[in-house]
Amino acid sequence: MREGVVLALSGGVGGAKLALGLARVLPADQLVIVANTGDDFEHLGLSISPDIDTLTYVLAGLDNPATGWGRRDETWSFMETLASLGGETWFRLGDRDLALHVERTCRLAAGETLCSITADVCRRLGVAQRVLPMSDDRVRTRVRSDSGWIDFQDYFVRQQCRPVVRELAFTGVEKARPQTEVIAALQNKVRAVVICPSNPFISIEPILAVPGLRQAIAGCGAPVVAVSPIVGGRAIKGPTAKMMQELGLEVSAATIAERYGDLLSGYVVDIADIASASALALPVKAVPTLMTDLATRESLAKAVLAFTDTL
Repeated sequence: MREGVVLALSGGVGGAKLALGLARVLPADQLVIVANTGDDFEHLGLSISPDIDTLTYVLAGLDNPATGWGRRDETWSFMETLASLGGETWFRLGDRDLALHVERTCRLAAGETLCSITADVCRRLGVAQRVLPMSDDRVRTRVRSDSGWIDFQDYFVRQQCRPVVRELAFTGVEKARPQTEVIAALQNKVRAVVICPSNPFISIEPILAVPGLRQAIAGCGAPVVAVSPIVGGRAIKGPTAKMMQELGLEVSAATIAERYGDLLSGYVVDIADIASASALALPVKAVPTLMTDLATRESLAKAVLAFTDTL
């Protein structure tokens, strides 16, 4: 087994499942999770970081397993009152979740960085692992549909992924700087970089698009392994398969690996997709990747780490 930190790149729900598995099989100081912030947006005057919050809640054991987002045992007095006043209710904010957004907004306005706020929230919620935003600078994912450009949360939540995706853009990424702690982690001893089974287009590619970050990952000297979000030729959750079809891509595990290109040292696919990935010009490991409970999250995490140690 190699020594060093495991750096995991993650979006929201799918990535958070593997992140939790890794957190349960690794010492806390040996796992760093880099969160996508392209989904971040401002709503009702609040600064909202959906992927960071999903990771935080999952690692803290506070997530809502029924929805995959938000907090468990949530109450909805705020949204009910807002609706009665004619306010916007398409993005639902539970009362407990709302407190985090209010606190983040106040602290950002006072000049604190998103990384510092995230670290403090994790500490207060009992999360020992480091959860780092990909950048403290503003990056916003946008979607070009047949009716023009729309903000990601408009596409994803308000319109429920119905618009046809023609193009994606990460506004502000060209001026964004990688979070300094991410770069520092990559410059120290790294056991592996794990790309979690998140949507590559809207969860992982915003991270890799931050100037210098892809190059830092490629040059860290550790194996880089992605876990396919495609199982049996389809996406388990979210719009990954729909987006691939609309972008003219074959919906397959192999297509995901090709998307990441020469960044990968190895690739983990579900046993149902071994035929699809067999022609790839890199080492492939086929294991059950469907994560339905804590045991399967841990099992996949162990399999991924064992595979990285062979590369």
